[in-house]
Amino acid sequence: MTCRQRRGSLDRGVGRSAIPRGAALLVLCAVLALGGCEKKSGARTAPGPGTGGGSSDAAEILFGEVASLTGPEATFGQSQSRGIALAVKEINEAGGVLGRPIRVITYDNQGKPTESAAAAHRLVVRDRVHVLLGEVASSRSLAMAPIAEEHQVPMITPASTNPRVTEGRKWVFRTCFIDPFQGRVMARFAREELGLRRVAVLRDVRNDYSVGLANFFVESFRELGGEVVSDQSYSAGDIDFRSQLTEIRARNPEAIYVPGYYTDVGLIARQVRELGMKVPLMGGDGWDSSKLYEIGGEALEGSFFSNHYSFENPDPVVQGFIARYREAYGEVPDALAALGYDAARLAADAIARVGSLERAAIRYALATTRDFRGVTGTITIDENHNPVKPAVVLEIRNRGATFAKTIEP
Repeated sequence: MTCRQRRGSLDRGVGRSAIPRGAALLVLCAVLALGGCEKKSGARTAPGPGTGGGSSDAAEILFGEVASLTGPEATFGQSQSRGIALAVKEINEAGGVLGRPIRVITYDNQGKPTESAAAAHRLVVRDRVHVLLGEVASSRSLAMAPIAEEHQVPMITPASTNPRVTEGRKWVFRTCFIDPFQGRVMARFAREELGLRRVAVLRDVRNDYSVGLANFFVESFRELGGEVVSDQSYSAGDIDFRSQLTEIRARNPEAIYVPGYYTDVGLIARQVRELGMKVPLMGGDGWDSSKLYEIGGEALEGSFFSNHYSFENPDPVVQGFIARYREAYGEVPDALAALGYDAARLAADAIARVGSLERAAIRYALATTRDFRGVTGTITIDENHNPVKPAVVLEIRNRGATFAKTIEP
């Protein structure tokens, strides 16, 4: 993402308001790039003595991460992984959790649900991690969730917004808002802020995230008195959208809602402009990647999308995170990095609060989280294991995303 950075104070206490001062964050950690993460792609090393998941006398705390480090949406997984690594590094430097080091074991799922399930199984059964972290995409988290449930391991997805990920599950949590809320956010913004009455929708029918988010947007927009004049579809991997867009153009919408991933949205935006349409595009958090602007360029100007945080937020917690991330990686973090950071912090916070590495105890602590101060907002976990927190709407200007509005739950 090409962004301006605002200066802010370095606040290294993100999330710690929920941890009792007496239960020190004590971790020593050795990471791969940042000192605490062990990257893997299929191969694994056996855990050392005392590292069994759920063991209170473990020599170290094991976080198991599943991420799309390669594949079509690799920037998603790379951002998540960097956010997690930064959080672990900071916790370790502060002394750690319960006197133990955190080690992160990361598997690359190549952007595939089947690989996500296999990686989750390896982490739980072979590596015996205490907590699972991942994935970004809902389809991949849906593949992981049954593994967490079967083996009773707490799982935190940083960014999977489809409600089915946590629905009816005892062991799965998230740090992101969910699509019913995200869909309402953009429907309200379209009707109440932009005054739109007629919109079209273009969804990816092979993507659980895209289908679900489109449904929630359509339902909310109609409830608010708006009209969906055309609802078109495509399949992941398509590169020519002119047929669907020509049909949309014939319906004369005031905006087009495209709840897809940045890889598709950039191409769609270019073809919208090539067909002579000047209406704004609207979408969800799947847009958030610096690659979006490389693909879509000026065709995205004046478009809007919902997201989990804004780099322009002056909150010292946000600005401190941005400064440290930029120092570590040389770029401004996107929302996936912020969510990964919050997920790792939340896991550490839960362990510190409950004072145990027993998986059931960690699950209980996660379920009873209240007012955890994260980069993406203050998090209280509800009865469905979803965080209650606001969303932001960002507007694309000059190949970057600028703050437009905060919308509360």
